[in-house]
Order: sequence, then C-alpha cells, then structure tokens
Amino acid sequence: MVLFSSLQYSFFGSVLTIGGIVGAASCGKIADLVGRRGAIWVSNALYIGGLVAIALSKSAWSLDLGRLLMGVGIGILAYVVPVYIAEITPKNFRGAFVSLIMVHVTNAEYELSMTGCGISVTYVIGSVCDWRILALLGTIPCLIQLLGAFFISESPRWLAKVGREKELEVALKLLRGKNADVSHEAAEITEYTEHLDQLAEDGIKELFQQKYACVVIVGVGLMALLQFGGLNGYAYYMNSTLESAGISSGVGSVAASVVRIIMNICGLFLVDKSGRRPLFLVSSIGVCLGSFITGLSFLLQGFHLGKEITPSLALAGILLDHKLLNKQLSKSHAGFLCLIFPVNIKDRAGSLVNLVSSVGSWIVAYTFNFLFEWSSAGVFFIYAIIAGLGVVFIAKLVPETKGRTLEEIQASILTQ
Repeated sequence: MVLFSSLQYSFFGSVLTIGGIVGAASCGKIADLVGRRGAIWVSNALYIGGLVAIALSKSAWSLDLGRLLMGVGIGILAYVVPVYIAEITPKNFRGAFVSLIMVHVTNAEYELSMTGCGISVTYVIGSVCDWRILALLGTIPCLIQLLGAFFISESPRWLAKVGREKELEVALKLLRGKNADVSHEAAEITEYTEHLDQLAEDGIKELFQQKYACVVIVGVGLMALLQFGGLNGYAYYMNSTLESAGISSGVGSVAASVVRIIMNICGLFLVDKSGRRPLFLVSSIGVCLGSFITGLSFLLQGFHLGKEITPSLALAGILLDHKLLNKQLSKSHAGFLCLIFPVNIKDRAGSLVNLVSSVGSWIVAYTFNFLFEWSSAGVFFIYAIIAGLGVVFIAKLVPETKGRTLEEIQASILTQ
C-alpha cells in the first residue's frame, strides 16, 4: 500500500490533469497529422501504458507516472472521439450519437471530461476487487477500442482536408450505405473545405483573426466557466466531501451511479429535440443552484444548525450539481465544440480549448483540498458564482446548432 502526505495526495489527484494539459496541447495537431483513427490509436496506447504502470507500481512516483500517461491519453481522446463522431454522423442524429458515446464511457479516469454508465460499473467492480486488478481490467476496453479502430472508416471531412477525395467518397459510402447517393454530400464537404483552405493562414495566429473571434471566445469561455465551476473538485474529492457532510461514501456512490445513468439516458433523447442551447442554460442554472445548496449545507453545519437535514442537503446539492447537471453540461460542451470550429482551424482551436480546459481542471483539482480546508462552505459559493456567470455567457453568446449541418453552423458563426 502506498501512503501519501497531504501535499502528495493533492498532487496525485491533480497529476492526471497535468497529463491532460500535455494531451490537450497536442491533440489537434495529432488528429490533423495522423487522422482521427490514428489519434484514437495513440490515445489508447498511452492510456494502456498508464494503467499498466499503476498496476505494477511500487512507489508514489510510478503511480504519478501512470496517472500522467493516462492524462495525456485522455487529453487526446476527449477531443478526437466527439470530433470523429460529429464529422461522420448525419445532422439529424448527430446530437444523439455524440451523447451516446458519453453513455458508454468505461474508464473511471475519463471522468475528467465526460461521464457514463461505465463509470457506475467501475464503482461496483472497484468495491469488490483490489485497485491493481481494477487498473488491469481498465485496459480491456482500451484494447477493444485500439483494435476496433482498424475496422472503422476515417472521417470524410479530414480526408477532404488532406486532399484525398476518392477516399472521401468511399468513406461516405461505408458510412451511409453502399446504395446511398453521397455525391451531393461529398461535393458540399469538398467545396466548403476548399473555400476554407483559400482563407487559411499558417500558425496559431490565424485563431486571433477578427472573423474567428466569436467562435474562439465561445469555445474558450464555455470550457473555462465549466472547469472553474468546480467540475473536477467534485469529481476527485466527492467521497471525502460526502464524508465531511456526514454521509457514507458508499451511499453517495450508489446514489450518484443511479442518477448518472438516468441523466445520460435522458440527455441522449433530449439533445436533438430541444437543442444544445436550452440544455446549456438549464444545466448551468442547475449547477449554480446545486453549488449554492452544497455551500449552504456546510454553512449550516459550521453554525451547528439543522443537523438533521444538512447531510441530505449536501447530498442533494452534490447530485444536482456534479452528477446530475455538471456532467450533462460537460459532455454537451464537448459535443458542441466539435460542431462550431471550421475544419481549417479545428486542430489549433481544439488544442486551445482543450488546453484551457485541462489547465482549469488542474487548478481546480489541486486547489480544492486547500480551499475546502479554508472554508468548506466558501468554496462551493465561489463555484455557484462562476456558474451564474456561465448562465449569462450562454444566454448572450452561445448559438443553437439543432438541425444544421457542420458547414451551416460554422458559416453562421463566422458571419456574426
């Protein structure tokens, strides 16, 4: 058994996000150079290496190394999988398909940015087996995805971007059916990509042109507000937070698992019917309310008031904020950001947004323990204020994407 000091515990909890920063900074370039399938291979190989390092670890440094490698894999995978799904799926089913991948997320550490039924399964398995065995079991879905990537089609939009038009039509045939007429869709993708190539400039400076200002502000703003709203503070320290509130971590985990499954299924059916913008607004309001309720429960606890209701109040706030709405918001953000970036800046914009997300995630994960010791109520009130700012941001700047092709969405944002 490896024992941690308070500082080592905070570092271990946050080192995953340090790896995420590395993966986020490189994800766009990797996905652009080797394709969406190639990026999936790279990310899964890194993740498997990290899990093996943890399973075989003898000291704190090897555990940290394993978490670091996993973080790099997550940083890449969290970007490339939603991008790939968004780029291959017809517009009428795109939202549901992007949501569907979240429902099937399996690895607990992927909770950095997403959540799913697989997390609930991991909680159950982890309660009955050793953590080293759990780490090795985590390699199984990664190996399946690594091998499965050999049998899937490459993204048609990436093929158009690199000038492989013949393969583009073949890929669309595989995706839409061999009897489908894909000539119009192929022509639309090719024409739009060629138009963007004519406007493209080299380097990161292209992101800071006035015509891309709105889309970059929306992307960076959404991720910053999400992370600084306490997403990973809840994720990494949920059990200790529940115990501080007087709730059994086992009861909390079971409740969280049930709520998570229900919300993922609901989100799967709602995203294409209601659109993302209404979901963003409702979720952000819920996150704000959930953080406020959690903070209020700890405030009452500090004044020794309402001892009978403060544990239930804290559990309700945590479930409302993190498990019920914050995670729903995070996966909706991931899918939304895949839609709004034009293909000519998608690699750099995706890397920038993922970098902001990972840095914010690391800051929150590293500081949560210290802020909680400073004021158990204050930290959640801070998160509530940030979530409230998120509501205003979404209401003012975030566009709707329902029922529109990627090209239509991106063109409308560029003309704002």
